[in-house]
Amino acid sequence: MTGKIVVLLAVVAAAGVGIYWFCSYRANAIYRNPAFASGNGRLEATEVNICTKLSGRIEAIYVNDGDFVKKGQLLALMQTNVLQAQLEQAQAREKQAEASLASAQAAVKLRQSEADAADAVVKQKQSALDGAKKRFDRASALLVDAAVSKQDYEVDETYYQTTAAEVAAARASAEKARAAISAAQADVKGAFANINAARADIARIKADLDDCRLTAPLDGRIQYRTAQPGEVLAAGGKVLNLVDLSDVYMTFFLPEQVAGKVALGTPARLLLDAAPDMPVPATVFFVASVAQFTPKTVETRIERQKLMFRVKARIAPELLKKHIDLVKTGVPGTAWVKLDKNEPWPDFLRLRSER
Repeated sequence: MTGKIVVLLAVVAAAGVGIYWFCSYRANAIYRNPAFASGNGRLEATEVNICTKLSGRIEAIYVNDGDFVKKGQLLALMQTNVLQAQLEQAQAREKQAEASLASAQAAVKLRQSEADAADAVVKQKQSALDGAKKRFDRASALLVDAAVSKQDYEVDETYYQTTAAEVAAARASAEKARAAISAAQADVKGAFANINAARADIARIKADLDDCRLTAPLDGRIQYRTAQPGEVLAAGGKVLNLVDLSDVYMTFFLPEQVAGKVALGTPARLLLDAAPDMPVPATVFFVASVAQFTPKTVETRIERQKLMFRVKARIAPELLKKHIDLVKTGVPGTAWVKLDKNEPWPDFLRLRSER
């Protein structure tokens, strides 16, 4: 009985060794295959910080860590009582400027009517002056022939001079009336300028009020809150961190003899540690132009000491949208890159639709 158990254990051990040898051989064969290259990495995504444009106190935050949000969704609100008061003040200035405009326009009409009246007086005085000049000219001619007395001549002369002075005074009044029109028109322009200034202030304050409503610039997941309601933040203070789940990629490192063969658009497969049996299709969209020592996040010291090229492979947005609830950043895994487009993917890297 003991001999049978020993034989059975030997058979099981041999089978295990055989399976291990076969898997190791297959893995080594894949790793030695020049048609493929691999590197360790972690899933990353574009992060957007939701910040305040103006300094102030946070009124409310409507989302929590891990919440999915849609583009345009209200995420947080800043206190707006000061801006509301400024808006009412600017609106009052606008109404005051509009009233000033109406008054200035009425003043232009009044000054225009006064100028018209002054011009009429000038015409009247000019007509009287013409008559006085003719009368004075006749008196001057008659005085030579002694046909008129010296006293009558002096009366006509005085009347002529008086009428001429009245014409000059009327013309001065007309000029003054026209100057008053110009001044009134300048008041109209000033009133228009005040209205435009008030409206510009209103538009600016409304824009500031809109900026107090912190909305999502894109669809994504709230990664964490960096502030709480009631806190006072300076301009540019961070309130939330948003992850763009439509732009998820893995950063990994390849040696120079391999990186030089990787072109932009090269197909890739991502094997995540959390789901090693579910390869994720991706596409290379970035290859660094300068080599670097790999960071400490790479598992082995030997790999960290090598000069490597940083490569990024992005997952298709359509696939991310289909499995949005499962998308997480920071998950470690391995990225495989196909260097020979004619070489088929090995079984463990094939998608379900390809099997």
